[in-house]
Formats: sequence, C-alpha cells, structure tokens
Amino acid sequence: MTLLTERAPRQRVRRPGHPLRAEAVRGFAPWAGAAMLLTLGVALAVGSERWQGGWAETRDQTHAAAMLLGVPLALAAGCWQGGRERRRGTGELLATAVRGRTAAFLASALPVALWLAAGYAVATALALLATWYRAMGDRPHLGTPLGDAAVLVCAALTGQVVGRLVAWRPAAPLLAAAGYVVLGVAGHDRRGSARYLSPFVETSSTSVPVWWQPWATVAWAGGLAAAAVLAYTARRRAVALLPLVAAAAAGTLLVQTGDGLWHTAPLARRQVCDTSTTPQICVNARYKELLPQVTEALSGMTGRLEGVENLPVRFEDLPGRPGPDEAELPMITPIGWSVVRGRLTDPEEYAWAAGMTLQGRGDCDEVPRRVARADDAVEHYLAPSPLQRQFDEQYARGDAAERAALRERLAARERLASMGDEERRAWLSAYFATRDECGRNGVPEL
Repeated sequence: MTLLTERAPRQRVRRPGHPLRAEAVRGFAPWAGAAMLLTLGVALAVGSERWQGGWAETRDQTHAAAMLLGVPLALAAGCWQGGRERRRGTGELLATAVRGRTAAFLASALPVALWLAAGYAVATALALLATWYRAMGDRPHLGTPLGDAAVLVCAALTGQVVGRLVAWRPAAPLLAAAGYVVLGVAGHDRRGSARYLSPFVETSSTSVPVWWQPWATVAWAGGLAAAAVLAYTARRRAVALLPLVAAAAAGTLLVQTGDGLWHTAPLARRQVCDTSTTPQICVNARYKELLPQVTEALSGMTGRLEGVENLPVRFEDLPGRPGPDEAELPMITPIGWSVVRGRLTDPEEYAWAAGMTLQGRGDCDEVPRRVARADDAVEHYLAPSPLQRQFDEQYARGDAAERAALRERLAARERLASMGDEERRAWLSAYFATRDECGRNGVPEL
C-alpha cells in the first residue's frame, strides 16, 4: 500500500526593505521636501512680476530664494532629523546595531537631504515653466540650479551632524537663523574676499558665472559637509582630512579668482534692431521678443519724426552710456516696472520716456525758460506724458507766475501743432541740432 504524503506549500520569504526606502517613504523626510517646495513656491510666486519672462532674472530669483530660504530650512530639517533618536530615546539601542555608524547616519540623513533637493527641483522647474511661457529671449541657465541643489544637500547633512551633537530642541531654529544671517551678510558684502566663499553672492542679471564656478562651490560646500560627517561617524577620523583638503583647494580657487567668477553675458553685449524706423529701435538681445512691442509703442512718435533731420541714428539698449549719435532706450530692466511678464505695462508712458531721451538735456542742471518751453512743446507733440493733463490742471490752480508759465507753454504747443508739415519738419530739424546744449544759443524760437 502506497502512502501519499502532501508537501507543505513553499512559503516565499520576504526580504526586509532597505532602510533608505523606509526612511524615504515614511516619516519626516517627505514632509521636509514638501516644506521646501511650499517655502520656495510661495516666495517665488509673491514676486513673480520681477522675474517671469526673463531667464537671467528667473535664475537670480530662484538662486536667492534657495540660498536665503532653502539653506536655512535644510539646516533646520537636518538638525531636527539628527536629534530624532535622542527624542525617542533609542540612541543606545541603535549604537548596538551591526550596521556601521556611517551607514546608519546616511540612512537617516540622505532621505531628508534628497527630499529637500527634490522640493527645490520642483519649485525651480515650475519657475522655469512660468518663464518659458512669457520668455522674451535669452535661454535657460541650468548650471546655477544644479549647484544650488547640491548646496542644499550639503546643508542638510551638516544640519544632521549638528542635531546629533547638540542635545537642545531649539537648536534647529537657531541654526536656521544663524544660516540666514551669515548668508545674507556675506551675499551683500562688497569688500571682503571671504564673500566669494559664500554660495550666495548678489550679482547683476547681465552676469553669468564661469562654467566651473558652480562646481567649485559644490566642491567647497560638499568638502566641508563630508568632512563634518566623517569626523562624526568614521572609525578613523583622519579620513575627514581628505574632503577637507578638497574643500580648501576649491575655496582657494574661489577666493583667488574673485570677481573673475562672473563675466558679462555675451548676449547682453548685443542688441537686435528694427531698422525700418527713424530713429532705429534696438533692444538688448536678451529681450529680443520684446522688440515688436517697443516698436509699436514708439510708432506714433517715430511716425511724427519722419523726414526730420539731425536725429540720433538709433535708440540703443546696451550697458553704459549711448554713443554721440544714439539715444538711450527707456529702461526695460529691472523687470517688474515698465515690463511685467513679457509685456509693456504702459506703452504711452514708455513712448513719453523715449521722447524725453531724444531731447538730450537730461544732464543739464538748468535750462533757460525759452528752451524749456520748446522742450515742452516737442514733448507734447511727439508723445505727451499720461500725467500731463494733471500737471496742467495743477499749474492752472497755482499762483500768477505758474498760470502765466502755463499759458506760455500752451501757446508754444499750439504754434508747433499748427505749423504745416514742411515748416514743422524744418523747425524740428533745427531743434534736434541743439539737443545736447543746455543754453539758449541755437535753439529755434517758438
């Protein structure tokens, strides 16, 4: 008789999950990433009119937010995570674990650091997307965001070391406050060479870092963070000297290079022009998509100047003062005033500002009354200020001298407007021949 035996079903043994995965999907780390995203998102959204549409402005705003808000937050988050075992009372238990001290440290610190970097990455991606929607030219600048993400990771690891060493609950907010003060002071310091070691240095939107500057900053910050981690966790603490040497080399390079870490962007030294008008209209190549709007805003003025001689050749938009045959285009930057989200905020006021630069007497301390009347008449004819009616009404309610001056200006405007086309062109040609003179000599009578 054959006996049949049933085999017990084979049970699959589930391997325990990796500690990094458990820390990354549960606990404090995801909340730290969400806090980073919310902090930077709100900070960027509140001032979006100052950067949306300009790639360089977006780079500078996200960089400033990451350094002044993100780094203190990363320090505080890492510090809070570092004090977790002490708060739970499990520090002695973990000290008996088989896993090495460095591995245990990284298992706790890396998820928080990576979640913080992920929150920053999402906030930066949203800012870049918002700028792409209203972009006026230029191109995205990706080197700085990559370096900033690495600096945030370094700050989180450093904060974790402090949290494990300092047994004090207020250590996290105090560390964040100290980081904010140090970065803020170093970023606005214009004298000391130590400012080049700071990951946050305030620069112009026309400047770009040399290609290796973000990586040198990462080497400097990363070397210090790695040295702190190894000095705390490594069995042989002398190994902390290796990243410390790398940090010293990177810091020396940053300090010795100094202002050479940044240079004027090649695109900022070029401009694009509309040559169909007189004067020609040129905007900086960083905002080339804005040229049709500027041309349209100035179309009324350039139409009235058709056939007039002695005009500047062009409106220019380059760093520095315009040339002898050029007039300075009204300011496009800083974004948030005359230009918001890729659009001119007030085309009439912009045209009035352009007309004022054509007169060329902005540097005069004082001009004779007759010249001032001629300037006012030309201003009113080419592109009057949107506020001119209010100014006239204010003078009309003034004293006798102000009312008399207003009558003279109104009469001068009327005489210029009533001229025939040929007579007006001749008078304007004579007028613009004296655009750089502050006295009355040569300015035609009106």
